[in-house]
Amino acid sequence: MAKREPKHCPLTTNERTRRSIIELLGFGSIACYVFLVLAAPLPDMKEPEVLRTLKLASGVRIQEIIEGEGPEAHEGDLVNTVDQFSGESAPVILPLDENKGLKEVLTGMKVGGKRRALIPPSVGYTNENLKPMPDEFGPRRSLLSHTNEPLVFEVQLLKVL
Repeated sequence: MAKREPKHCPLTTNERTRRSIIELLGFGSIACYVFLVLAAPLPDMKEPEVLRTLKLASGVRIQEIIEGEGPEAHEGDLVNTVDQFSGESAPVILPLDENKGLKEVLTGMKVGGKRRALIPPSVGYTNENLKPMPDEFGPRRSLLSHTNEPLVFEVQLLKVL
């Protein structure tokens, strides 16, 4: 008696040969579907977007994640940004004149924008009075114990006041 092909897996001659090999290996009809899916052509893959890094004279490196569309922040402005030290994304108001590294990151940024920055110690938290500073003892101590190391910040500009 001739072996019948199951209706749920219509096969061409080449596919019958592949299926015979798969069955010989003991994988059964489920492998037929897996093999056919794996043998299907892959969809066109899009190149990943590359974030360009801008290096400033101070050594601060900035990556523009989202450009933003609102008003631009300038030196001396008060800005509303996100404080993530508490583990919650709470808004914080910062003057763009104290913390030199963050000032350089936020100056020229547009409202709605988001940037990632590497800030060298020479322009980072050079004293305890710079903001944003965590209120809780643990995060504050952790930040101040790393003042001689570069810091990575991701900032989002919410508003220019």
